[in-house]
Amino acid sequence: MRLSYILVPATPLCKNSHMKDFDWNDLRAFLAVVRAGRLTAAALQLGIEHSTLSRRIKGLESALQARLFDRRPSGYVLTEAGEKLIVEAEAVESLTIKISSKIAEPHAKMAGSVRIATPEGFGTYFLARHLPRLTRQYSALQVELIANPSGVSLTKREADVAVTNSRPETGRLRARKLCDYELGLYASAEYLANRPAPAKVSDVECADLIGYMPDLLPTPAHNYLREIFGERDPDLRISNVLTQTSATLAGYGYCVLPCFMASEHRELVRVLPQQVRVMRAYWLVMHSELRAPARARATTEFLHDAVQRDRHLFMPSVYAH
Repeated sequence: MRLSYILVPATPLCKNSHMKDFDWNDLRAFLAVVRAGRLTAAALQLGIEHSTLSRRIKGLESALQARLFDRRPSGYVLTEAGEKLIVEAEAVESLTIKISSKIAEPHAKMAGSVRIATPEGFGTYFLARHLPRLTRQYSALQVELIANPSGVSLTKREADVAVTNSRPETGRLRARKLCDYELGLYASAEYLANRPAPAKVSDVECADLIGYMPDLLPTPAHNYLREIFGERDPDLRISNVLTQTSATLAGYGYCVLPCFMASEHRELVRVLPQQVRVMRAYWLVMHSELRAPARARATTEFLHDAVQRDRHLFMPSVYAH
């Protein structure tokens, strides 16, 4: 959709009030650079050439007769005029989204892409195997899965739907709980075969432990070992849960893992299930003004239904009987 606007901010961006016409694509280019911080990254996100994006930014600056960015080696930094433009540009962005969602034909609303950001364990061990059913249900839907949401901002519209480990406290976002999930203490059968079975948590404290690097925790809620063992630090520190799982399978030692992941590996044995039971939750999060509301809502409903259908995987202690 191509819409042309003459932007009249509440506070003038420059002394000369005369401005040329410009179209939404100029503002869209501006927002992309603001959110990416670099011209090359923004051009890649928009699917246009670096030179085309540069011309759009220069054209917008010419139309407004104001410099919007300072070009520095570290990236594009907003000027005072650029800071003032953000609010107006996002308002136009919201308007175009609303217009598109209301006018588009019903069959067209499900055609296009939906970008989902999830924790790597959830995306790899659960969502990826359910995606064929989603795309069969909506044949015109193109799914993009980011199985690591730490660098993704819904506020900046870098994804349409996110599964997160905590409910967001700030931003124009909507969230609802997707599910609770359980984590347990696991080791490989080979590792356990060479030592006595632990009868209590203190029996594990002297063994080899796998955990996160304290300064690279995905979230504070991932500090499971501190919750279970107090000040005991891990012997092997790994930044992500997939590699932790691999190290556990290789027989390095004990590791706290999500039960829905560990259950996929017969070589893993849960240890002290009554004494070590960590509870966490996943949240479904969307922007309050969706870029593609029909696709995003269909995706969130699919996710919710899929998790409810397999809720025994996420809470094995609850649904064991």
